[in-house]
Amino acid sequence: MSTDRAFLARSAALASIAVAVVLVALKLWASWRTGSTAMLGSLADSALDLVASLATLTGVWIAAQPADREHRFGHGKAEALAAIFQVILIAISASAIAFRAIATLIAGQETQAAETGIAVSLVAILLTFALLAWQRFVIRRTGSVAIGADHVHYQSDLLLNLAVIAALALDQYLGFGLADPLFGLAIAGWLLRGAWLAVGEAIDQLLDREWSDEKRLAFVAAVARHTELSNLHDLRTRSSGTQDFVQFHVDLPGEMSVEEAMAIVHRVEDDLCRQFPDTEVLIHIDPAGHVDEPDNPLVEEDEFAKLENKS
Repeated sequence: MSTDRAFLARSAALASIAVAVVLVALKLWASWRTGSTAMLGSLADSALDLVASLATLTGVWIAAQPADREHRFGHGKAEALAAIFQVILIAISASAIAFRAIATLIAGQETQAAETGIAVSLVAILLTFALLAWQRFVIRRTGSVAIGADHVHYQSDLLLNLAVIAALALDQYLGFGLADPLFGLAIAGWLLRGAWLAVGEAIDQLLDREWSDEKRLAFVAAVARHTELSNLHDLRTRSSGTQDFVQFHVDLPGEMSVEEAMAIVHRVEDDLCRQFPDTEVLIHIDPAGHVDEPDNPLVEEDEFAKLENKS
């Protein structure tokens, strides 16, 4: 990860920690004052936000470390591991909230001090909006999956805090006593949905999933502008944190010298790295007419031909 991207990712993680600390303190006080299950669920969520944000900071810090002898492809997957850890915490939080809501439905419990709970929730919404804005900026600039998972969680916090306001208002102002535990159950379901959404990209990175078709097509189009190359095949792509990796085979005339071929390859690699920042490109040269493992199902047809068919 470049220095600027590492700085932005760390700044988003630190901002998340600061917001979580403030919200935990406010919601701890509000839970004591109101006795609300929805507020207690919101407190549990913010407490886990704090733990998850610390994990995010650790993940982006490790991911920013340069490659070394033991990790020659870098440490980018630390971000995916941090995202998985966050998802586990979200699932635990949702389960605890659901359990408390069900217990409240069975036993019955009145809330109090609605004004305190509503005021704290409004402050939480304002702080969360500010944090989400900064996270969106950082995600656009870095593509960090750890910050992305954190972003999904804080998006759910907006609805969570609105749910607390609605639960307290319905319970104490309109006399609907079931509102608080029912909203608690709804919050738990929303958190589980957020966990499901956040885990997908992290798993894709850990399993070295190929780039999207759109991104692969854009990359092939960039290579195709170098007309000295032909028969681009065996294209393989993956992402690790904010670092991308690409390797592929191309044909060059068999009579070309090694020095001439390498000059072309280096020129192509430099151009591709300018167009696709934070991408490591590895090009394998085949002599024109060479057939590369025809029975291997992973070796695909000429990508240039596929590009022409789509255009």
